[in-house]
Amino acid sequence: MPHPSPTGSSPLPPRDGVDAAWVRFPDFSPWATVGAAIHAKYPEHWNRFADRLRRGAVVDMHGTPVDAETPLRRGMTLFYYRDLPAEEPVPFTITVLYQDENIVVADKPHFLATMPRGRHVTETATVRLRRQLNLPELTPAHRLDRLTAGVLVLTARAQVRGAYQELFARREAEKEYLALAAFRPALTLPLTRRSRISKAPGARQAHEIAGTPNAITHISLDAHDGRTARYRLRPETGRTHQIRIHMCALGIPIVGDPLYPEVNPEPAGFTEPLQLLARRLAFTDPITGRHHVFVSERELTLS
Repeated sequence: MPHPSPTGSSPLPPRDGVDAAWVRFPDFSPWATVGAAIHAKYPEHWNRFADRLRRGAVVDMHGTPVDAETPLRRGMTLFYYRDLPAEEPVPFTITVLYQDENIVVADKPHFLATMPRGRHVTETATVRLRRQLNLPELTPAHRLDRLTAGVLVLTARAQVRGAYQELFARREAEKEYLALAAFRPALTLPLTRRSRISKAPGARQAHEIAGTPNAITHISLDAHDGRTARYRLRPETGRTHQIRIHMCALGIPIVGDPLYPEVNPEPAGFTEPLQLLARRLAFTDPITGRHHVFVSERELTLS
């Protein structure tokens, strides 16, 4: 069973909105020292790690600096601040729809990732809002794809994080999306798409496969101009790319989708967003008991 991420128990606080990175070594490692272990595991990054170790910029779970000669303990986890790559700024604003002591509800633009991952670190909703609101513990309660815009809930304090993340894990939040795609008069709507979706590790696309359905989306027509339609979608489940896959399977792939039906390079710049919007989100607050309804201020307009 994989270990959970130790980010929440890091002895290093977020720096400029970005969590410290970490590396964990197996319970039974063949290396005697921290330096030998890092050199073996990350040879291409050894020079940068060696410099951090010399400067005392790598610490253990207790915040104690380690160096290359520190003995490697069983199951040892180390923390450090990564060197952040230069990122192209996403030229759109993330706005706050609601804030209290427990949560921040944001209206995320297209092209902005939800949280740091891979080549997107500072240009993410989490880091931008941590800096903007001075909330270093701000963490998403759920996730929106980078290319999807709309309502996103983040927790403001580590003490309440689990309650809100469980709310979404138990599917107790009501979600409604809007999408633009081709108008198909022969398609009888409303309808419910049920299928089994699977995504192989490392693959960019997920696929519908035979088997018991694990993805359910309710789809209805909101408006059309004879060529393009705006569809209203209510997912019961939250499989990877679920809405995009279900729309594509119906012969109406979402406008601007670089993955479905075929994988294509994303257009240069920020001029052709995926026409998918997380428009509305409703749930009963697990801490206060208050019923919340949040609606995006963004629009998908028929041309």
